Parts: sequence; structure tokens; C-alpha cells
Amino acid sequence: MIAIIRFIKNWTLPVAMLSGALAYYICRALPLTYEVKADMLAVIEVLQPVLLFIMLFVAFCKIKPTDLKPHRWHVWLLLTQCLLFAASSFFLCVFPDSCARLVLEGFMLAIICPTATACAVVTQKLGGDSAATTSYTIIINMVVALLCPALLPLAHPQPGLSFVPAFIVIINKVFPLLIMPLFLAWFVRYLMPGFHRRIVSTKDLAFYMWAVSLAIAIAVTCKALAHSHESMWHVGGIAVVTLVACLFQFGFGRWIGRHYGVQMEAGQALGQKNTVFIIWLGYTFLSPITAAAGGFYSVWHNLVNSWQLYKKRKMSDD
Repeated sequence: MIAIIRFIKNWTLPVAMLSGALAYYICRALPLTYEVKADMLAVIEVLQPVLLFIMLFVAFCKIKPTDLKPHRWHVWLLLTQCLLFAASSFFLCVFPDSCARLVLEGFMLAIICPTATACAVVTQKLGGDSAATTSYTIIINMVVALLCPALLPLAHPQPGLSFVPAFIVIINKVFPLLIMPLFLAWFVRYLMPGFHRRIVSTKDLAFYMWAVSLAIAIAVTCKALAHSHESMWHVGGIAVVTLVACLFQFGFGRWIGRHYGVQMEAGQALGQKNTVFIIWLGYTFLSPITAAAGGFYSVWHNLVNSWQLYKKRKMSDD
């Protein structure tokens, strides 16, 4: 039993991904009524953002407000995401009937998606500066809220889709799950110091909450793929381009960070994505199948994180 617990603790993220996939297919195989399945989906839709909110709140409680500031390497990461996203958008605008449209849309989402809300949690586990990655998370979310409404109508025109309504929709998505936990953490830090000390003293709470959120995200992705009517060529293409985007962003981020002494932090900030946001962005503004990009990217970046945590753990043991 101790060996099993140690294995789960050491490989939390792969176990969470496998658990999410198994949970979906087990529930699918059970003779449940439509009403029960609908109730389960309703619970998941509420549970996932609540878990993310609490996880962010716990992570932000461990970061001093004075530590949140922009860095020079943030500029290079922003330019990388924005320029690649803009180039892809203009390509689809010029060639709207491209046979690779769905695959390129999946790549666009994997590139422009803001840094994961759990990036600070994983950065802490890896022994890095979580305040620096949190600062970039806030900055890139604000940039995405401006850039996506400006370029998505060009890449994927829809009736009634213009900058202002798209901006409002994205802000409504970003603000509750990013800015509100930050403000609440600052409120608790300065007005409830006793409660704040208890939260800070909890070890790895936010990390394990992220693991539960990951399992839910993988289950939702399995559901989307199981109900998709797109060809396997499109699905496979999205899987490949998201893998390429993931490896490129982790690698390029680490290359940029090496010049500023923040190799790991920059790699995490550029490579670890808010995959729930990818799924939502795909369903809301692009083709539903492109939402699968979020699920695939979730697998890839969590495998990278699992490898990094393994290397960190091995170095600590040595």
C-alpha cells in the first residue's frame, strides 16, 4: 500500500490523466439514464471552475503583491505568441478554403492560449520563481482578451462576431477565474493574517487540486472526441500540431529564459497552457473539433511537467 501511495504521489499528473479517461469510458458504459448523465455534466461544469478558483487562490496567497512585476523576458514570450497567432490568422483570412483549416486552427489555439492558471503551482514544485510566472500569466491573459477579439473574426468569420462582443465574452471568462482569486488572496493576506498563515502552511494542496481539475479536463476531452464526427485525419493532425506547438514553446521559452537566468520559469510560462480556455475558445469562436486541441495539449504539457518533476525528484534524491 505504501508503494502504491508513493507511486501516485510521484506520478500524480499521469495518474490524473489516466483516471479522467477511464472515468469517462466507465460512466459511458454504465446503464445510466439521460437525466443522470445530464446531472453529472452539470456538476462537472460547476466543479471545474470552483476547483480552479480555489487552486489559484491558494497559489496566490503564497506570492507577495510586490513580487508581481514585468520582466524583460516577458516581452519575448509575448512577441512569440502574438506574432505566430497573427500570422496564422492572416493566412486563414487569405486562404479561407484551405484543406488544413481545422489543423491550423488547432495550432492557433495552442499558441495564443494564455499560461495555465496552475503554472505557478508547478513552478513552485520545480523550485522556481512562481511570482515571475504569475506576472506573465496576468499579462498574457490581458493581451489575449484584446488580441483574440481583433483577429478571430478574420480567421473564422461568424455572423455578428465583432471586437466588442467577443472582448466582453472573453473578459467574462478571464476575470472571475484569474483576477478575483488574486484580489481575494490580497484581501486575506492583509486583513486575515491568521487564516493566511494557515493557507500558506498547507503543502502541495494547490498541486493536488490541479490534479483533480486535470482529470476532469481529460474526461471532458474524451467526451468531445467520442462525439466528434470529424475524420481521423483532422483529429490526428490536431494531435500532431499541438505536440509540435507544445515542444516548441517549452524549448523556445527555456532558450529565451537562459539569457535571463530563468530557464525553467520562461519554459513553464510559454509552454504550460490553460487548456480549459483552449477548449472553451474552440467551442465559442472556432470549429467544435478544434476544442480537441485543448485536450491533446493537456496531455502533452502534463507529460512534459511529469518528466520535469521526475528529474527534480531524482536530483533531490541524489
